[in-house]
Amino acid sequence: MIVLAAHGTRDPAGPRVIDDLAARVRARGAEVRVAYADVLAPDVTAVLDTLAVPPVVVPAFLAAGYHVRTDIPRQIAASRHPGAVRAAAFGPAPELLDAVTDRVRRAGYRPGDAVVLAAAGSSDPRALGDVATAAWALGARLHTPVRVGYAATAGPSVAEAVDAARRPGRRVVVASWLLAPGLFQRRLEDSGADLVSQPLGSHPAVADLVLRRYADARLSGALGYDHTTRISA
Repeated sequence: MIVLAAHGTRDPAGPRVIDDLAARVRARGAEVRVAYADVLAPDVTAVLDTLAVPPVVVPAFLAAGYHVRTDIPRQIAASRHPGAVRAAAFGPAPELLDAVTDRVRRAGYRPGDAVVLAAAGSSDPRALGDVATAAWALGARLHTPVRVGYAATAGPSVAEAVDAARRPGRRVVVASWLLAPGLFQRRLEDSGADLVSQPLGSHPAVADLVLRRYADARLSGALGYDHTTRISA
């Protein structure tokens, strides 16, 4: 059993994306329940309390910031399954790079365009490090330097990164490093970029990653490892 723990957003498109992602994972044979770390219900505690056996909690977060390191563990500890295994956050995994590269190309990216990887932002330097790693990896795939911009909390903002990348005769493409639509995606769309890719959402490669995080966490838990730090992206 997988409990897919997402952030939550008041934009109704956000839960639909998480439900679509869960449906993709179910279609591959896994049992999945959806929970939210913030904003929406049910939270992780409430979902765990409905289960007869401990599941693997897979944080549907692109970086291991406050919610992954604090909120989700606290909600697990408050449940009837305080020893439930928690998988690593998504991070700059190869599957996510597959997804963002595909989204950028589908948005209309052409060689010669400037690219800004736009993330939500965090006060945790480790989460910002994950974003920097993702930008470097995306640049390697597109064979062009990739700047980073943030929708909130950290700097530079997406709009500032777009302005810095602007050159006469060159388009600027914002690559969305977000999981679901909502306020932050709208900030990307208002950044002044020529093109903005869609959130990673329920891309098939993201479903692949959910299943890999689940399998890795189960193996690490069985072996007694600290899966939250030992699993590589």
